[in-house]
Amino acid sequence: MNNHRLLTGLLFTVLMGGGACCYAQSQKVVNLDEIFKSAEAHSSSLRSYVTAEQEAKQEISVAKSAMLPDVNATLSFSYIGDGFTTKRNFSDYRKAPIPHFGSGFGINISQPVYTGGATRAGIDLAGLKSTAARFAADLQRDNIRFQLTGFYLDLYKYANLRKVVENNFTLAHKVLDNMKARFEQGTALKNDITRYELLLSNLQLELIRIDNTLQIINHNLVVTAGLDENIIVVPDSAILQHSLPVANEQVWQREAEQNSPALKLAGYGVEISRKAETLEKASKLPKIGMQLGWTIDGPILVEVPPINRNLSYWWVGVGVSYNLSSLWKANKSVAKSKTATRRSLQELAAARDNIEMGVRADYIRYMEAYEELKTREKGVELAQRNYSTTATRYSADMALITDMLDAANARIEAEQQLVNAKINIIYSYYKLLFTSGTI
Repeated sequence: MNNHRLLTGLLFTVLMGGGACCYAQSQKVVNLDEIFKSAEAHSSSLRSYVTAEQEAKQEISVAKSAMLPDVNATLSFSYIGDGFTTKRNFSDYRKAPIPHFGSGFGINISQPVYTGGATRAGIDLAGLKSTAARFAADLQRDNIRFQLTGFYLDLYKYANLRKVVENNFTLAHKVLDNMKARFEQGTALKNDITRYELLLSNLQLELIRIDNTLQIINHNLVVTAGLDENIIVVPDSAILQHSLPVANEQVWQREAEQNSPALKLAGYGVEISRKAETLEKASKLPKIGMQLGWTIDGPILVEVPPINRNLSYWWVGVGVSYNLSSLWKANKSVAKSKTATRRSLQELAAARDNIEMGVRADYIRYMEAYEELKTREKGVELAQRNYSTTATRYSADMALITDMLDAANARIEAEQQLVNAKINIIYSYYKLLFTSGTI
């Protein structure tokens, strides 16, 4: 038993000593705003959304290019073989020499004048997609911020939990030393010492588990935020000192209606569907454009014998095109677009309902967190009073070791719950910010 306790103590000393050394070498106090800024600058999860937003902006320029004229130029060189002539019954064959070198050059310029609204709708659609891409990036940014908030508060929670366990570990050592002294005097049982050593062993294991959890959470935080992986983040203790606003639910609902990226994204989904519907309708209309061209070809083969000269001419006019198949094809596409618009409207209504329900639930939990804090503060007060009373009674041989263990465990649990309650208020507040789109 003594060898086992010695081995456990040595192992604990090595682990905790090494962890403390590493922590002292690389720890850095970072506040939540700094983590947010780092994530926006370096997060790989956000980078692709920013690139998608830039890509969508470039699509506007591509759509506007449809308003520019189309210029086509052709240049050809050819070898022309000799021809022949015959009567209509293919008799009286005669060879017809032709100049062998042929060349051609032409330029054709077409300027769209009327496209049934397709060009304007295409530009508007590209603009809507660009704005939607920005809202998608905002939504991803909010997701990352909320995820980082969770990691950050977990670091704070487990760091404080570690202090609670350490304090109880130190106090348990003092009680154990007192028991050993009483055992030497014959006023305590060996079994009492054994049971309290078991409590110390469990506290040691709890500290190791907390350190491992802190290591995992810290790694997740620095990777997601794009920080140096060698940094061990120490949460700013001032976060618990901030006065958090307690507005009524209607204020949060208005904030969500105005700022929620998810709601804005769904709203622009409706606009995109409507513009796509306009594009489909435009396919049923004729297209009108100005035409300007010039060509030069040689030799002149339409004459017999051929004339070994170049023939050049130019033209200008108005071109009208109409896809007759749109009369029976476009109706199906338009009907599909109308269905897509109706689906987008339904998704917008569902998104609005989800945001409203989310804000209400988060607001209720936020208020509940304050009530929980009051309860946990009272619980710590009672647990400390109970432990002090039990320790006094145990010293006077009026309480059993089981009473001391129960009192110690109750105090540890109460202090842990108090730390969690404080962190839960901040988490609930940021959850409300996230749901309302104001994080």
